Amino acid sequence: MTLKEAITLFGYHQRSNLRARTVRSYQPLLQRFESEFGERSFDSIGSDEIFQFLETFTGNHSRSTRRLRYAQLKALFNFLIDKCNLNMKNPCNASLLSKAFKTPKQVARRILDREIVEELIYNTQTLRDRLIIELQARCGLRIGETLKIKVSDAVDRRLILKEPKSGKESEIAFMPEQIAKRLHDYIQQENLSPQDRIFPICYSTARALVKSLGGRLNVGLTPHDLRRYSATYASRNGVPLEIVSKVILRHQDLKTTQAYLGRVTESEAIRWMDVLHGR
Repeated sequence: MTLKEAITLFGYHQRSNLRARTVRSYQPLLQRFESEFGERSFDSIGSDEIFQFLETFTGNHSRSTRRLRYAQLKALFNFLIDKCNLNMKNPCNASLLSKAFKTPKQVARRILDREIVEELIYNTQTLRDRLIIELQARCGLRIGETLKIKVSDAVDRRLILKEPKSGKESEIAFMPEQIAKRLHDYIQQENLSPQDRIFPICYSTARALVKSLGGRLNVGLTPHDLRRYSATYASRNGVPLEIVSKVILRHQDLKTTQAYLGRVTESEAIRWMDVLHGR
């Protein structure tokens, strides 16, 4: 079987079993790989050739992207070896590749304090800016989701998120009563129509807003830090992990949520022991 035929077979498998977003993420790699080795028998491609290909294809990319592309090629070969029942080793398992494209060391993420978030919100200049911050920090929305919301998507205390990251047709996010009221007041104030975007600004503008607000407090800040805060704040206040994961963050896997929650400090551990068992 040529590599071109193998990639076609892999494509059928992906479209039947994976989300469309995941399938699309493979396409640049597979197209380039096919252009270089398409007429070769896929089991004739060696580790050294794969290494040279990945070095060329990912040389200017971040370590995490390099690792992703390596993992995608590895998945391709694993599928082919299993599907064709071949007695061969995956060439991507060679130590040369696993060392060169190893998983980057995870950096402990900073978790925002409640006081910082409260002051960020207090420092906003407009109701629009306040809502953008609150929907991320209080409701766990991604910045992209926040900017895509239309008036018709805001129903009472629910937000209907179209084409979310999960690949589903839609998801539901929930708002505290006060935020829902502020949002509906803002819609009325701006005289927005049902199909209007509530926040018609681009990602770079929203990111600059968050960065600027953080700069006033000498805090380096990105929109995703606010979403991460929403999870940590809920968890530290006794909300079950399943609710944090499935309702606030809308993750498919609890393990993904656990990575958001940050490390528990010694002082937090002692405080929770006192809460649970008294002083």
